[in-house]
Amino acid sequence: QVQLVESGGGLVQTGDSLRLSCAASGGTFNTRAVGWFRQAPGKEREFVAAIRWRGGTPYYADSVKGRFVASRDNAKNAVYLQMNSLKPEDTAVYYCAATGPYTSDFESRGAYAYWGQGTQVTVSS
Repeated sequence: QVQLVESGGGLVQTGDSLRLSCAASGGTFNTRAVGWFRQAPGKEREFVAAIRWRGGTPYYADSVKGRFVASRDNAKNAVYLQMNSLKPEDTAVYYCAATGPYTSDFESRGAYAYWGQGTQVTVSS
């Protein structure tokens, strides 16, 4: 059974940086992508970024492009989200998720078969 565990959330100020980690276990990932989503209170869960386990160019939502960087460390079975120049509107619970095999629709929640429990990121103004 695939398991994903996020860590690294916290309370920061506007302009600060934070790095989220997603530890993956319990399955094979080389045909999957790992995505990051976030959900703010009263809003739908939205796509943030995604990266294929095998590598390649990450994908980003327009709202975080140029500020967030997704990366992976296959040896550690981990995916990271480096978040820079944080804004109050980045405040949300952040989730990592793994797609089914050979999925390419990275921005769609329906493409993701496994989800972590989420980690809270709060950016104060």
